[in-house]
Amino acid sequence: MFSYVDSEAGQADHSNSQSKTNYRLKQLCYLLTHRCLSELKKKPPSLLEWQFISGLGILYCKWSTLRILLQDLWRKGDLDKTLQKHKATLIESFADNTDGNAHPDLDGTLARVATLLRVCPGYGESLMLGSDFIDALSSLYDHASSSLKNKLLVIVYRCFLALMDPLNPRFSMMLDHLYALNSSKQQNALLAAVSSSTPFVRRLRERIAGPDAVRAEKIIQQLSAFEGSSTLPPKSKQRQRASKGKGKEKDEYGHGAFDGGMHVHRMSIVTQIQDLFPDLGSAFIIKLLDEYEDDAERVTAHLLDDSLPPHLKSLDRSENLPQRSTQPIYTDDLVPNLAPHPSPPLPPTRRNIHDNDAFDSLTISPSQIHRGLKSSSHTADTVLQDRSSAPNKAAILSALAAFDSDDDERDDTYDVEDVGGTVDAAIPGSEEMDADLRDKNEEALFRAWKMSPEAFERDA
Repeated sequence: MFSYVDSEAGQADHSNSQSKTNYRLKQLCYLLTHRCLSELKKKPPSLLEWQFISGLGILYCKWSTLRILLQDLWRKGDLDKTLQKHKATLIESFADNTDGNAHPDLDGTLARVATLLRVCPGYGESLMLGSDFIDALSSLYDHASSSLKNKLLVIVYRCFLALMDPLNPRFSMMLDHLYALNSSKQQNALLAAVSSSTPFVRRLRERIAGPDAVRAEKIIQQLSAFEGSSTLPPKSKQRQRASKGKGKEKDEYGHGAFDGGMHVHRMSIVTQIQDLFPDLGSAFIIKLLDEYEDDAERVTAHLLDDSLPPHLKSLDRSENLPQRSTQPIYTDDLVPNLAPHPSPPLPPTRRNIHDNDAFDSLTISPSQIHRGLKSSSHTADTVLQDRSSAPNKAAILSALAAFDSDDDERDDTYDVEDVGGTVDAAIPGSEEMDADLRDKNEEALFRAWKMSPEAFERDA
């Protein structure tokens, strides 16, 4: 696996458009590597070497599980020895190339470092521990050529992004480096180039928060002065194409044909590459994506290695795509052969028996409308005085005379069981006294009726 990854990563063109056999071999190698690094307690030392880990970053940078795997290895400390050893070697190589002419080995190493920083933010944090790495890189930047400076800027920018990782931010460490670089005039050139050539200052404003934001206000204000003052070559003016008076082409269905606008996925790739190389125009990046089949990693690798084909090197790198009009174009014959459809029938309405009657059509006479009873000659007094339907009083009195109270059942409404309380029954003979009193009252009423029946009439 080590020899396969090292040989494939060392090629200038490591494309994903391979044959099924080669892609299957690539897939099996990754699965076996993932299982060895994630499941084995004692991991093979050769699989933890920086040469192998960086090769994985180049071959499988688009595989989302690789980022999770490398971050897990870094958290467990399995990569500490490897990264520290490589960091010391990298600092020595920076010191050996202070003449400004980058050796081929250094170019390949910087390309691997930039790719590994993208898939493993923990690697950037390990590089930024202490000031030895950033000091050595700053010294090399002062004597480097223009092509080497671009590669060093990408590495510094990626290291700062690793310290701003949302899952494990290290703002305090990053601010220490920023203030240290800003205090030295020699190192301030590197900081000014990073601020002017990359969106670092904008990313710092967006992500920093909390107490570190107060500390960062001064350095952000100083770095904001470098925004928009890029030291890269100025962009050349775009040549305006002369209008030939031709309209847009229509397809076989009468609709407007594709107007050359970018797909959302391709637009994101262009933005991603422009974050690393702000001097490149969008049209030039589109041509690179067409050449390398929309593989952002191949494009980045060729730009870092400065190994573009001659027909791409001769193009204008600052060329941008023309602005598209956002106003819709309305025409009368978008679909000329489409026959109009009849309008659908309206839904049925609910009907009842009073539809279209005199009230519904408002043709009823007001004389036919009355409120309450139609005959209003009777009042409450006249109704009460009308005795035509009243019952006979003599029949009532005869029924009352024939009524025998002794045959009536005893009233048990207020018994102890029904009331739910207690009844005082301590007075002896109380029931007999009540019966005698009722009898006397009834006799008195009967005698009074015998003497004067007129007193019992309703009108009395």
